[in-house]
Amino acid sequence: MRLPLRFIFLILLLLLSSCNLSTPEQTVHPTLILVTSAPNASPTPTPFQPADSNYIPIEAPTLVSTFTPLPPTNTPPPTLEFTATALPQPTVSPSASRTQYTLYALLDYYGRQLAVDETVVYTNQTGAPLNEIVMAVEPMHYSGFTLEHILLEGKPLNYDLTDHRLTVYLPQPLQPGSQVALAMRFRIALPPKVKDHPYGYDVDQINLTDWYPFIVPYIGGWVLHDDSYLGEHLVYDAADFDVNVKTTDGNIRFAASGLEESNGEWTRYRLYGARTFALSASDQFKVIDSTVGAVAIRSYYYPGYEEQGQAVLNAMFRAVGLFESLFGAYPYGSLSVVQADLNDGQEYDGLVFLATKFYNEYNGSARSNLVTIGVHEIAHQWWFGLVGSDQAMEPWLDEALCVYSEAIFYKHIYPNSFNWWWQFRVNYFGPSGYVDASVYEAPSFRAYVNAAYLNGANFLEALNYRMGDDAFYAFLREYASRYGRGHATAFDFFAIARQNTTANLSDLIAAYFKRGY
Repeated sequence: MRLPLRFIFLILLLLLSSCNLSTPEQTVHPTLILVTSAPNASPTPTPFQPADSNYIPIEAPTLVSTFTPLPPTNTPPPTLEFTATALPQPTVSPSASRTQYTLYALLDYYGRQLAVDETVVYTNQTGAPLNEIVMAVEPMHYSGFTLEHILLEGKPLNYDLTDHRLTVYLPQPLQPGSQVALAMRFRIALPPKVKDHPYGYDVDQINLTDWYPFIVPYIGGWVLHDDSYLGEHLVYDAADFDVNVKTTDGNIRFAASGLEESNGEWTRYRLYGARTFALSASDQFKVIDSTVGAVAIRSYYYPGYEEQGQAVLNAMFRAVGLFESLFGAYPYGSLSVVQADLNDGQEYDGLVFLATKFYNEYNGSARSNLVTIGVHEIAHQWWFGLVGSDQAMEPWLDEALCVYSEAIFYKHIYPNSFNWWWQFRVNYFGPSGYVDASVYEAPSFRAYVNAAYLNGANFLEALNYRMGDDAFYAFLREYASRYGRGHATAFDFFAIARQNTTANLSDLIAAYFKRGY
């Protein structure tokens, strides 16, 4: 049947009126779920896309200094021996109530061995007598860890080391408010590094992450979760670190969670109120650095990646300055970003790793994985390092906040790329699922990321819009201040949010969370 011309004309008008022929950038403020594109039919196994070709130039900050790598030598490594026959007394830290770690670590870089003397001073703040202390020993997930002994006042203690759980039995109960100093000696034959995790060695570097036994939090009981392939499983107390390092080789450069200082034949690093202390060693590192206020920032990269190393430094410079103004003071004295052969980025206090593939993809643009993921890991200095949470049971508390911190970064630093960021990092994947899933609940990594990371960012954008910028950032500052160096839960998060707004949040919580808060 042929349609009259007037009906054909009317249909054409309707079609034209429904088309948007211009695409100006505009800020999207969702009420609930921000999804503007169909879900990616074949999503990548990681929470980012391939590099974008659009070019947004990045300005460079004034650099303080530039370092060049020392030339490698072919001297064969000597036999690794312990050099500390008697441990020095632990140093007094800013908070005697926090657990204090003093480590002397001797590294045979080319022999891929580590020998460590560790002293742990622990104060019982549980409110109950303790007959035992539980420590996490993450190198037990790999081969090569050997615990030689644990001493209390020079006398060996009984202990049980099963999987990554080290239970140290005390000769008498440790009363509330009392302190105990444990001394231990261990060796690590370092394993080859896999791309899913920075720990271990490869041809260019050795990374020491969660490399020492540490006391896990006591929150109604010792908190040490099983490993998970989906995400992080560890929970940390804030602690004070005095880490002393020496190598058997003279041409090794370290990137560390703290700033180096001389301690005789050792290089010393001190870090206060942190969850972890990480080290990365290489005979290839090049370094550039700058400062943001009182914070020393450093970019460690390999030869041939000078432009990318500079881009990372620029992103650090901007992100630290912005997040200090919005979230509160940066919690440490330094920040190092380290290039590594990984699949993704990984955060530790004062030090983060970024995958070499991000450096390879970089095309001079802020619209890149190198910048987005770099900013994400920097945000973890607040949402992981400063504010502790249970990464296994409530991973959204740090991961969603860090993804949304990327959005905040682009909104303030590169506003013309704000909409690009939402499409590139969030909408492309069609995120769905309850935000408060644990790392043990999701059926796949993609589903876990879509829910805890990306739909979590959707929730935070909706929360920001509902509260308004002034109340939202006041809430984040109070949240960081109230729970800095402590532990926060989802209930704490929402309690502080409600204290900073008169808006009703019930519908948002019901839309994004399976639990009531």
